[in-house]
Amino acid sequence: AWYVPCLASLETLQELCRKENLRCKSIGITNRSLKSYEVEYLCDYKVEEGTEYYLVKWKGWPESSNTWEPQKNLKCPLLLQNFLSDKNEYLSRVREGKALKVRNHVKALKPAVADYIVKKAKQRIALQRWKEELNRKKNHKAMILVENTVDLEGPPLDFYYINEYKPAPGINVINGITTGCECADCPAEKCCPKEAGFILAYDKKKKLKIQPGLPIYECNSFCRCGPDCPNRIVQKGTPYSLCIFRTNNGRGWGVKTLQKIKTNSFVMEYVGEVITSEEAERRGQLYDNQGNTYLFDLDYDSDEFTVDAARYGNVSHFVNHSCDPNLQVFNVFIDNLDLRLPRIALFSTRTIKAGEELTFDYQMKGSIDLTSDSADGLSPSRKRIRTVCKCGAVCCRGYLN
Repeated sequence: AWYVPCLASLETLQELCRKENLRCKSIGITNRSLKSYEVEYLCDYKVEEGTEYYLVKWKGWPESSNTWEPQKNLKCPLLLQNFLSDKNEYLSRVREGKALKVRNHVKALKPAVADYIVKKAKQRIALQRWKEELNRKKNHKAMILVENTVDLEGPPLDFYYINEYKPAPGINVINGITTGCECADCPAEKCCPKEAGFILAYDKKKKLKIQPGLPIYECNSFCRCGPDCPNRIVQKGTPYSLCIFRTNNGRGWGVKTLQKIKTNSFVMEYVGEVITSEEAERRGQLYDNQGNTYLFDLDYDSDEFTVDAARYGNVSHFVNHSCDPNLQVFNVFIDNLDLRLPRIALFSTRTIKAGEELTFDYQMKGSIDLTSDSADGLSPSRKRIRTVCKCGAVCCRGYLN
């Protein structure tokens, strides 16, 4: 299904809800806000006859209902702190020492400062709502946080969070597997990896022990083993709390870990729409002009299909490229043994400290034919326009493709 963003402003929606006496938690209309007044954010500031006033945006009320309130009436210390912090941040950026101007014996905030404070407050609310949405939709226990201390960019308007592949019409990502291992305690002689002709991918500590290029065969939904089976790792989702953050060097959004990640640990899956290579070629021509790189070839056995994470994806959508990455790509087979449609898993290549950005090489391949230092691994749609790399690594190749 294709989704269309709502074109009505938040203020219009709030007015409609109040007129029809409707509740909508996502836009701040609750039983509490219908019956009482709650400060959503502070818009402006002035000093008149020695009394300090703040222009208040009331939660669940349109901006036309904003009122000036004396500071002594406000019981919102965190919002006052945000207001002052945003004011000082703006002044430090534009290198202006004074925020107030005097007119008709009234000290008032300069319009540019007030405008920035309002935009920052709206961004803060939008990012909080986005964070709540992401955590509602995810199917793993770890938390997803959102942070932007760099600019006024809000949540992406045309991105929809999914937990697994979204196949295009005519593509079946579940091939109807009906058998599984009979192990009471995996791994055993007849466990799934050995049946496929490969070794178990994980050691006793559930860490990866195979070399890049080799596939991972996990136990599936028909296997006798339970959820604590040591051969069920990727299917449980990311175990780490992650933060989608705004980078300060022009790379847009990025992802950092909030917990220490040990070497050879599973971090996340790369998911998106599964499309044909022909469709990927068509979309690639559009993405080239936008400078986007979200197409991931499923080329373990052939090059028939591609994962497109541009509109539909998970946290991996925001992971940036690096020529010296800390994540490695592996092909995983669980409930679908079709070699043309592996699941893509990202594992740590080294110990990653809490707060460190997560990256992988956009030229990295998951098949045995590794050509990470060549553009031959990319589809033709990504060869035409070369995108400058900003990873900053000592070994940086200069371009993403």
